[in-house]
Amino acid sequence: MAAPTPCITTYTLLLSLSFAFFSFFISCSSASPEAETLLSFKNSIEDQKGSLSTWSNNSVHHYCNWTGITCSNTSPSLTVTSINLQSLNLSGEISSSVCDLSNLAHLNLADNLFNQPIPLHLSHCSSLQTLNLSNNLIWGPIPDQIFQFGSLRVLDFSRNHIEGRIPESIGSLVELQVLNLGSNLLSGTVPTVFKNLTELVLLDLSENAYLVSEIPSDIGNLAKLEQLLLRGSSFYGEVPDSLVGLQSLTILDLSLNNLSGPIPQTLGSSLKNLVSFDVSQNKLLGSFPSGICGAKGLKDLSLHTNFFTGTIPSSINECLKLERFQVQNNGFSDDFPDGLWSFSNIKLIRAENNRFSGQVPPGISMAAQLEQVQIDNNSFSGTIPNGLGSVKSLYRFSASLNDFFGELPPNFCDSPVMSIINLSHNSLSGQIPELKKCRKLVSLSLAENSFNGEIPPSLSDLPVLTYLDLSANNLTGSIPPGLQNLKLALFNVSFNQLSGRVPAALISGLPASFLEGNPGLCGPGLPNSCSDEPPKQHNHVGLSESTWALISIAFGIGVLLLAAGFFVFHRSSKQKSQLGGWRSVFFYPLRITEHDLVMGMNEKSAVGGNGVFGSSYIIRLPSGEQVAVKKLVNIGSQTSKALKAEVKTLAKIRHKNIAKILGFCHSDESIILIYEYLQNGSLGDLISRPDFQLQWSDRLRIALGVAQGLAYLHKHYVPHLLHRNVKSKNILLDVGFEPKLTDFAIDRIVGDAAFQSTIASEFAYSCYNAPECGQSKKATEQMDVYSFGVVLLELITGRQADQPESFGDSLDIVKWVRRKINIANGSLDVLDPKISRSSQHEMLAALEIATRCTSLMPEKRPSMFEVTRALQSLGSERPFIPDSEFSNSEKNSAPV
Repeated sequence: MAAPTPCITTYTLLLSLSFAFFSFFISCSSASPEAETLLSFKNSIEDQKGSLSTWSNNSVHHYCNWTGITCSNTSPSLTVTSINLQSLNLSGEISSSVCDLSNLAHLNLADNLFNQPIPLHLSHCSSLQTLNLSNNLIWGPIPDQIFQFGSLRVLDFSRNHIEGRIPESIGSLVELQVLNLGSNLLSGTVPTVFKNLTELVLLDLSENAYLVSEIPSDIGNLAKLEQLLLRGSSFYGEVPDSLVGLQSLTILDLSLNNLSGPIPQTLGSSLKNLVSFDVSQNKLLGSFPSGICGAKGLKDLSLHTNFFTGTIPSSINECLKLERFQVQNNGFSDDFPDGLWSFSNIKLIRAENNRFSGQVPPGISMAAQLEQVQIDNNSFSGTIPNGLGSVKSLYRFSASLNDFFGELPPNFCDSPVMSIINLSHNSLSGQIPELKKCRKLVSLSLAENSFNGEIPPSLSDLPVLTYLDLSANNLTGSIPPGLQNLKLALFNVSFNQLSGRVPAALISGLPASFLEGNPGLCGPGLPNSCSDEPPKQHNHVGLSESTWALISIAFGIGVLLLAAGFFVFHRSSKQKSQLGGWRSVFFYPLRITEHDLVMGMNEKSAVGGNGVFGSSYIIRLPSGEQVAVKKLVNIGSQTSKALKAEVKTLAKIRHKNIAKILGFCHSDESIILIYEYLQNGSLGDLISRPDFQLQWSDRLRIALGVAQGLAYLHKHYVPHLLHRNVKSKNILLDVGFEPKLTDFAIDRIVGDAAFQSTIASEFAYSCYNAPECGQSKKATEQMDVYSFGVVLLELITGRQADQPESFGDSLDIVKWVRRKINIANGSLDVLDPKISRSSQHEMLAALEIATRCTSLMPEKRPSMFEVTRALQSLGSERPFIPDSEFSNSEKNSAPV
């Protein structure tokens, strides 16, 4: 057979290459079925940030390279196996088309804004192994159909608004490794289905306040379980003995529940790999489990804020790997375990508020990593050991309210990172050692002891010392002058035996009570005035009349020169004041200058934009604390004396729902008000967030607090005050979401004329103002009531007061609610859908209160006292919610 010619070979090669290129082009074409499926899925999604811009037929990228898409190359052709669109600010709907991707194994849509029920069609994604819809706005019950696919390994619905019971069909997911339903609104009991889920590694049912259930005993069958998280979910009953079967467990969190009875005695000895153990804030009884140290890997032991009693067994001394030991706020008694103080890995010891006895041994020097010790309010005794100063990592040692005695060792504050020392209310004696090495010391409290001798001058050399309490001792001598160079927020030396002149800077700005009980002290404003002038000399012998005449002339010329200098200085000072000179009055010892305040008010510290009366800032003081600052720029012509009197009137207000005024500064052009700082910002900022998810119980608590604050201003405080600027932006929230009114009675500070002119410019677009504000210049309580009603509507609906409608027009919340409730069943439509239906009865009752408050006719609005009573009765009629929804510490520490 003849060999092929070169032309034929070349032709065949070109034909093969063309076919291969054509095949590659066809396989890479974005018009493939999977690409079309992805585009169909995209069409149902609202992508405000354009994160899915690469998803396009015109894209230069193959669809396997589109944002969030992963394909597998194990099959003959590329196929989509994973879609990861986490944290892309997506909303809209989750389309059923996604299940047309036959090999899709992982779907992650977490941390977005999808607002819909759990899509039933996801049950048709037959190959799905991971489904993550966490941290969205998913609502409604969990449908049984969702558990039809048996290959699922990760199911994460956490941080949504899912309600209802946990379906028993969840037990069919025999390959499940992660089940996370935390931070939802689940209710009822937890089904006994876990014996089938033998592959489970993580189970999270935490933060479901309405999940009233016992801990299912079959959880103990999960031999591979590493994390069991049941925090804050109203579990009750005893901790089941079966939990000893969780041989792989590293994290056990049963805190903030309603559990009772003893902890299984063999629990600790069985959980060999335990790293974190937290059963705080329950009602557990009995003594500490003797076998807890059988958990050889134990690093974090937290039993605080329970009702444990009895003793800590000596076996705790065998937990050599322990890093964090927390048993505070219980009823433990007898000797504290000695061995704990010398563990080489120990970092944190918290045992305050118990009845422990014993001593801190010298072996504490071996705890080379120890950072924090809090053993206040116990019955510890003995002396403070020399070894304490050898722990160079220690930054807090707090042992007040004990029975320590003897002298402090010279090195007790040698740790270079020591920041807080509190040894008050003990029986310590001797002299206070010189403190030179702890240059980072911020707070030193040695009050209520028997120290004698002088105050160490070396305290003046500690650059960040801010709190110094040496009261109720036997100290003598004078106050070191160098202390006035420190920015002390607290300086208390009362009830000692000190004498001599008090440095002037330590007198101004601090309460006189911090110096009382020292009859030998003298200075301005104290009972004893100091006199350092020598006795007057009256001997004029030897001076001639001509000499006295010259002296008189010289004196006269001196007086004239002094008067001229005073005139020039006064004129210069006046000009300086007109250029922005500041004067300040502090009602609390802030230790900050006007210059610090003015320099601190910049773009970085500004919050909330420019308000109608001025700008707001958050400023950090030299002590590390923060204050809120309001700069009022449109001020009237009040005298400095009148201004001080008005602000002082407001600063005297003491109510848990009204923000404290700490001080103010003023110039000829503006006023700076200094308020207490609250960590959670304003209610208005909270409501405006896309992920606003506050539970109804918290919203009702906020509404009641605001009502109580306004009722106090209107009726109980003398003189009676009107707020005149009630809105959600002027309601601040502390860490426990307790509300505090701010920006109250600004008219008394800037003057009514300036206030009226400023508020008039806002009236046209502020829906917080009552309708009659435009016709009447006289402020009334009914206007405050109307504004409160608007805030209450925001809490009920979850909408901002002036939230735009979908068609683009802005409709204020009062008009929007009236429009809705005039339709059949419209009242239900105004309720925030993110709130559980179990709260609808209360919310409808609150809606009635809000509509009365926002009545067009002022005479039909209730008083704030009536509103407060109505909201209080509303809360008292609430259906049963277990005590665990609010911690015992919150209940006991509620403001009065």
